[in-house]
Amino acid sequence: MGRGSGAWARGRAHPRTLLFALLLLLLLQLPLFCRALSEQLRYRIREEMPVGTVVGHLARDLGISVPGVAARKLRLSSEKPYLSVRAESGELVVSGRLDREQLCGRKPACSLELEAVAENPLNFYHVNVEVEDINDHAPKFTQSFFELHISESAHPGARFILEAAEDSDIGLNALQNYQLSPSASFSLINKEKEDGSKYPELVLEKSLDREERSEHRLVLTAWDGGDPALSGTAELRIRVTDANDNPPVFTQEVYRVSLRENSPRGTVVLQVSASDQDEDVNAEITYSFQRTSQVFDLNPKSGEMTTRRSLDYEETKEYSLVVEGRDGGGLVAQCTVEIKIQDENDNSPEVRFHSVLDMILEDSVPGTLIALIKVYDKDSGGNGDVNCELEGDVPFKIISSSKISYKLVTDGVLDREQTAEYNVTITATDRGKPPLSSSSSVTVHIGDVNDNAPVFQQPSYVVHVAENNPPGASIAQVSASDPDLGSNGQVTYSIVASDLEAQTLASYVSVSAHSGVLFAQRALDHEQLRAFHLTLQARDQGSPALSANVSVRVLVGDRNDNAPRVLYPALAPDGSALFDTVPRAAEPGYLVTKVVAVDADSGHNAWLSYHVLQASEPGLFSLGLRTGEVRTARALGDRDAARQRLLVAVRDGGQPPLSATATLHLVFADSLQEVPPDLSEHAAPSDPQGELQFYLVLALAAISVLFLLTVILAIALRLRRSSSSAMGGCFQPGAVCSKSGPGMPPRYSEGTLPYSYNLCVAHTGKTEFSVLNTSEQLSTGQDILCGDPSGSLFPLSTPSEPTSQPEILTPVSFTYDCTSFPASI
Repeated sequence: MGRGSGAWARGRAHPRTLLFALLLLLLLQLPLFCRALSEQLRYRIREEMPVGTVVGHLARDLGISVPGVAARKLRLSSEKPYLSVRAESGELVVSGRLDREQLCGRKPACSLELEAVAENPLNFYHVNVEVEDINDHAPKFTQSFFELHISESAHPGARFILEAAEDSDIGLNALQNYQLSPSASFSLINKEKEDGSKYPELVLEKSLDREERSEHRLVLTAWDGGDPALSGTAELRIRVTDANDNPPVFTQEVYRVSLRENSPRGTVVLQVSASDQDEDVNAEITYSFQRTSQVFDLNPKSGEMTTRRSLDYEETKEYSLVVEGRDGGGLVAQCTVEIKIQDENDNSPEVRFHSVLDMILEDSVPGTLIALIKVYDKDSGGNGDVNCELEGDVPFKIISSSKISYKLVTDGVLDREQTAEYNVTITATDRGKPPLSSSSSVTVHIGDVNDNAPVFQQPSYVVHVAENNPPGASIAQVSASDPDLGSNGQVTYSIVASDLEAQTLASYVSVSAHSGVLFAQRALDHEQLRAFHLTLQARDQGSPALSANVSVRVLVGDRNDNAPRVLYPALAPDGSALFDTVPRAAEPGYLVTKVVAVDADSGHNAWLSYHVLQASEPGLFSLGLRTGEVRTARALGDRDAARQRLLVAVRDGGQPPLSATATLHLVFADSLQEVPPDLSEHAAPSDPQGELQFYLVLALAAISVLFLLTVILAIALRLRRSSSSAMGGCFQPGAVCSKSGPGMPPRYSEGTLPYSYNLCVAHTGKTEFSVLNTSEQLSTGQDILCGDPSGSLFPLSTPSEPTSQPEILTPVSFTYDCTSFPASI
């Protein structure tokens, strides 16, 4: 068991060792991954290098390939173009004059804080370029010569402060020492101030004798420590004055004072004081600046120093002045006044935006970089420490990347359709007392992406279309909206599905791709297609495209375009009319028969009603208005005819209504043997209309007889007068016939009574007759007797159609025409 435990322990130790090794490897490589994020890229270059000098390979150090320099638009964000990025190689090169003294003054360290900007995606990188000083400035005196008055009574060892030279360089390249041309009476001492600057002091080595030599001229040389060293010279003219036993003596060799900036003009800085043990005129001391000052005033009598103008710490932080005290005898004493300016919180922070994206897409993930923010405060210390805050409730935040730099990044979901742009305000506040602040704003535009599918105005559509519409008519319009912009919001429409076949669908309906208008490609027929279903799709033009579907149900409305059709009574297979028998003893209400009709329309257009147009015996039968049932209204009387005829009209409920007619032949008989032969063998019995036809025929026959008599009389008169005894004949073949088809039911137009007459007149000699005709065309079931010598009847057609054809009620009109005979008979 012990060995087993040991083996298990060894097995457990092995993964731990691997895990430790892996963590150690990650820790070693972590600086490599974080370098670009946490550290600045640092470069160094000497000042005054020519334009085009390569500072460093910026793209390579940032991990950007050379082809990616142009694609990512690698550049520097800087107010002044001292440096730039070469697009061809990604190198950081000098693009302007680098003068360290102009950039940083006398600061011991001079560096340029830059921001490298790369797009796609946007990112910023901190770049620090240290500008090294070169010895490009020689020490320089403000004047080419100086005058110094020394009394001949001055004791050896007396010291006189001389004017210092200036050198803009720093470090070893700055002014290092002074040298005096060889002189037996004078020597030079190099002295240093608290700020490290050096100034010369002249030391009297032996007594002077004015009568022996009244003026000494020496050369003062200032040297820097550059390689090679540079120098500047000035002539020192020393005038020896008459004996004055005691020179003035200041109470302090160096006066030091601090003064708050922004002190008003006339503020007392301090008061220098010197004493002279002489008497009378030799004891009167006059104070003056060794070099004229533009900032301070000095009272020559009292030695009180005041400000001439307001002081600005950001302009000059320290002043060093040499004050001279001269007595009446010409002896001069010198002291140094060092004034330090104390900073006040008199400058508000300044916020500047750099490299702001013109537009940020709405699908950007949180943390996407938008802009670089730099904050400047001219004050120092706590007065120059700045804290930045983002104002308002916006989906952004700022991240500090350095002491003066911040990054503006996204901090939430963006939706252009809700907010197309944001006005981002950054407020910077320093830590002074009282604190000062300032704000700056930038507008961030949100770019559109295709993140919204089209939306129809309705969840579904129901379209009502009346049948018999004109082809190409607009029947409906669907509309979908897309809140996206440009092509992302441009919607097109199409039909993607239907319960009709594809080929059939194309012939029925189409949709406009741009407007969504539905067009009927053909006239729709309610009786063929009452409804059909479509699925329309609205698709935008984004990439990838988004779409939405909607259901459209098209209902074809009915019009009254179909007349009723009578199914019963119908004609027999041989074309003869059928009849119904009624028992002679039928009681009132007895169901005799039923008129059966249908209408292809629907709704009110198919709501049929039945009406009696004609009856042989009115009141003998009743007709159901809605059922079409024919019942006996009373018992058959002795005077009632055994044969009855009913003309029934079937009307629909449309506007205007359409109708059809049906003729019923009813026979009162108890058995088929009692049915009259003419009725059983022929079609329809006679009716009152036959009597009317009879009278009409009779009238026509009478007119024909009168006409024939007139013709005979005319011929006779002519023959009597004529010498010729020959007579060709009195009459020519001709006949007038009129026939109403009592045996075959005529074809009726809807609403018309069954009147149909045709008259044919033959031509004899010069006699002319016109044809008597009805306004209706000849229809099946009409016979004409023409002027055949045999006088035989022959039918034009055989009755084959039922009597229930829908016909339009039109009045019957007759035309009669007579032509005149010749004048001579």
